[in-house]
Formats: sequence, structure tokens, C-alpha cells
Amino acid sequence: MTDLDPSLDLPRWKRVWLGLDSRARLGARRGRIGRRKQARRSGNDSARFFREWLRNPVATAAVAPSGEALVALITREIGEWTGPVLELGPGTGVFTRALVARGVDERDLTLVERNPAFAQLLRDRHPHASILVADAGELGTAVAADTPRFGAIVCGLGLRNMKPELIEAILTGAFAHMAPGAAFYLFTYGRRCSVPAEILSKLGLTSRRIGIAYRNLPPASVFRLTRG
Repeated sequence: MTDLDPSLDLPRWKRVWLGLDSRARLGARRGRIGRRKQARRSGNDSARFFREWLRNPVATAAVAPSGEALVALITREIGEWTGPVLELGPGTGVFTRALVARGVDERDLTLVERNPAFAQLLRDRHPHASILVADAGELGTAVAADTPRFGAIVCGLGLRNMKPELIEAILTGAFAHMAPGAAFYLFTYGRRCSVPAEILSKLGLTSRRIGIAYRNLPPASVFRLTRG
């Protein structure tokens, strides 16, 4: 005769609670491995971002990728129902990953990144997305005329550091490629929209703050720009 493991007589929920269930242990182990990989990726991305900022602080604009609170806020109104999405200045792709996680098909993503190092990183991580190495101020020519209209645009650029003429060029090009009723999302480290009021008025745009990511460092406001 053999002795039976008394834990087998316990209901599964109790075995899970006691740490005796093999499937639960395997799932927990995979979860820990996944969290460690994510932590390493986050650390590598932060280091990479900082290096690029040191090389060109004006172009990179920030010393680290956006935090989880800001990522969740700026992408919360976008999903599989949105259709094609354009992202400006994706950097290491923190917004990009969130968009894919929210159901946006990678093939529906167009990423405009002027930094070649970041662009290559995005190609490696999102091979089915369209990656354009271009300046956001040249959207009129960088994005092909026959590209389907975008249902949303997510902007990761530091507009507050740009000249008004460049901001106007970016928005003019962006809205020329947007579907009717589509929204342009941006963030800024302040409570006021980083697009000057005179530019909003000239282009017939309305801005509305949809929230503040207090847990971001520093806290950031997210605005939605629409036309009409």
C-alpha cells in the first residue's frame, strides 16, 4: 500500500491558498518571471531614453519614458473600435504597447519617430506596424496620401518646447489625415494645453483636458483635441 497525499482531498481553492496546487505554483512562477522581464525592459528603456536625451535634449524632450498612470490615461479612449491609429514620437513604445494591449491591431498602427535608434527598436518590437523615420512637422508628405484616415492620434512630443510654427505644422498635417470626429491626444507637464490658443482658434480646434496623471513623475495633464 502507498500513503496518499492528504492535500489531494482538499478542494482546489484551499490547495491554491496553501500553495499546494501545481498549476497555481506554475502560474505564479510564470507571473514572477514575466514581472522580472518587464522590470528589466523598463530599466533598459529608461537607460536608453536617458542616453538619447543626453545626445539631443531638445529632440528627446524627456529624460525617461512616460509612467503607467499617464500611459493608461492617454490611451483609455482608444481601442479595437478606433481603427487606424497614428502615434507621433513613440520613443521606446510605452504608448504603443498600451494601444496593442487595448485591442488596436498592430497592422493599424503608424508610428512616426525621427530618432533612428528608437525607430529600429520599434521595428523589432512591433514588426507589423508601419514605422516612419520622419519629423512630425512633415506629416503632409511623410504619410502617404492613400493611407486610411486615422481614428485617433496619440502625441508623445514635447509640444511646449516647440516653436508655434512647428506646432501648427504638426496639427495641420495630423488633422489632414484624420477621419471625421477623430481625436488628437497629447500630454503636457502643466494644467494648460501646450497648444497656444491662437493656433487652436486658427485651425478650428477645441481642446479639453480629460484628466491628470498625478502618479506620473512629474504629474501630467492629458488633452483631447477635436475639430468641429
